[in-house]
Amino acid sequence: MRVYNFSAGPATVPEEVLQIAAAEMIDWHGCGMSVMEMSHRGREFTEIATRAQADLRQLLGISSDFAVLFMQGGAIAQNALVPLNLLGQRKSADYVDTGAWSSRSIKEARRYCEVNIIASGQADHYTRIPRQSEWHPSAAAAYLHICTNETIGGLEYHWTPETRADIPLVADMSSDFMSRPLEMRRYGLIYAGAQKNAGIAGLTIVIVRRDLLGRSHPLCPSAFDYRIVAENESMFNTPPTYSIYLAGLVFQWILRHATPDKNALEAIEARNIEKARRLYAALDASAFYETRVAREDRSRMNVPFFLAEPRLDELFLAEARERGLAQLKGHKSLGGMRASIYNAMPIAGVDALTDYLRDFERRHG
Repeated sequence: MRVYNFSAGPATVPEEVLQIAAAEMIDWHGCGMSVMEMSHRGREFTEIATRAQADLRQLLGISSDFAVLFMQGGAIAQNALVPLNLLGQRKSADYVDTGAWSSRSIKEARRYCEVNIIASGQADHYTRIPRQSEWHPSAAAAYLHICTNETIGGLEYHWTPETRADIPLVADMSSDFMSRPLEMRRYGLIYAGAQKNAGIAGLTIVIVRRDLLGRSHPLCPSAFDYRIVAENESMFNTPPTYSIYLAGLVFQWILRHATPDKNALEAIEARNIEKARRLYAALDASAFYETRVAREDRSRMNVPFFLAEPRLDELFLAEARERGLAQLKGHKSLGGMRASIYNAMPIAGVDALTDYLRDFERRHG
């Protein structure tokens, strides 16, 4: 039976990538070693890391004005490392609160600076992203922080905020990174855990404008100082070598999606739009299922939904597992269901889910 994994992360990896990794597990390109055994400073791994960075730069159009860092600790670590690296002489930073993950970023940043919450969706129970006309930015912030996709609540920015020239835009993109093209020039720093769209757990990707380097707090650990990591090409300490290798395979997989009329990420985005359209259409077609996020802010990556009869939740999940539809239980803080349909989820997986939604309603609605 084919299993479709709707986990929010660690998430499904492209089958083609897994097959390549399996074939190369024992012996990478005839060198007699697994990637897991390689010295991170050896010729073989240097080749892997160099290509991974080059492919990432090609995909996102990252210029030499930006450093690409392969780090560890996930987005949660970056919640602390962003203020430790970017505050410089300033004492405050602006944050937009759109749900669980941006709230967590705010809580951590408060350990290091004054946090100005310049807009919040809390009053609307985090069902919409405040329009920028509703924001109240401060004058002396070191940066402006957003979470572009709330993995738990299922909200996603489908627009890029404008910022003042001296206030760089910082974005936690952990769950929509690599799902669409970006205008890199609009951002000062982007960070993302790899385990959604870019590989497996263990790797955190940081893309930071070079003019923002060198502002770290004196107490920032050397291994987490962006300037030091950049100067050492992410090799100041032993990096997550196998996670970098897998990310590199994923970048190559994405590149293969390019078509004569679309670049790779444009093609990936088009497929993601279609997957989301099919799933939301099935949910919207019935009062048996409920979605609570404003339509214009719905995530293409994470789709939370609720059954009209919560008493049927466990039966819904049990029957889903019998059909090979795995990891559909919603986050414990929200309840209900959640389908994460990242890049690697095929359209066939979404179609299998929508067929099940209609069948379950027919039998239990």
